[in-house]
Amino acid sequence: MSDAVEPAAATESYSYLGPRGTFTEAALAQVPDARGKVWRSVNNVGEALDDVVSGRSVAAMIAIENSIEGGVSATQDALANIPNLRIVGEYLVKVQFVLVARPGTTLGDVKVVNAHPVAYTQCHHWLDANLPSHGHIPATSNVAAAASLFENELADAAVAPPGIVDHYDLDVLAENIGDNDNAVTRFVLVSKTTTIPPRTGADKTSLIVELPDDRAGALLELLEQFSTRGVNMSLLESRPIGDALGRYRFVIDADGHILDERVADSLLGVRRFSPKVIFLGSYPRADKAPIEYIPRYDDDVFIEARDWLRGVISGEPSTSS
Repeated sequence: MSDAVEPAAATESYSYLGPRGTFTEAALAQVPDARGKVWRSVNNVGEALDDVVSGRSVAAMIAIENSIEGGVSATQDALANIPNLRIVGEYLVKVQFVLVARPGTTLGDVKVVNAHPVAYTQCHHWLDANLPSHGHIPATSNVAAAASLFENELADAAVAPPGIVDHYDLDVLAENIGDNDNAVTRFVLVSKTTTIPPRTGADKTSLIVELPDDRAGALLELLEQFSTRGVNMSLLESRPIGDALGRYRFVIDADGHILDERVADSLLGVRRFSPKVIFLGSYPRADKAPIEYIPRYDDDVFIEARDWLRGVISGEPSTSS
């Protein structure tokens, strides 16, 4: 897929962290609605989301979590500070790396390696073992690391995605240099739409929540809004708010959809508890794994409880013991 319009009649555009060949582009390739549209290559998360806010793009694909490094702080902070954005889908990309160099370069010639900081961290054991005295130059993206080999001679090799040789005339010096074969990056598609995707039974709900104050037990009270309603959290990460030392917001992924009674009731509890709640969206899980929960937290149980309370208030005769 290129950054050009395919076909010429297409008008909608999607933004992604470029240039071509990045893992982000691989994630965007999984979106059916993006096929045949304009793909805008951008330099960072902020630029991608600015495209969405300004209307230059209908959506942006951004990395939000890595199975090795955890949450992507730049993405989490951007979603906390840019209003009216929604996650409408998530996509998983297996992360693999190769070491590439200009044609004719051997592994013994490599003294300095160009690599994105996250990629470098995920490959540092291999690099330390095979290039024990190497230096590191940070790059803005995995593809930019490889492209820089043609822009200057500061680095002798680069850590890049396996498909990089489809875009650049490079030699692969080593394959599968990542330290963890199970590394996966989770990407999310972000837009301004307020339409919530229908629930599928295999959904995720994302929030950003601030604690009301810094005191013992405050975080526990937040967690109880979910645990007492049988909702599992697949992600809980703290990020500094920035207005004072010790003030944090929490990025939360909860299993389930906002239209699930147990999730909706949890969100009501969170809203009563927290001075600021950002609803980022309910959307299908990338792995399509059905959400498991205890039967007493089924939708019918919540509905029956509300009906019971309504009957008590209205004075209806009791029909149960």
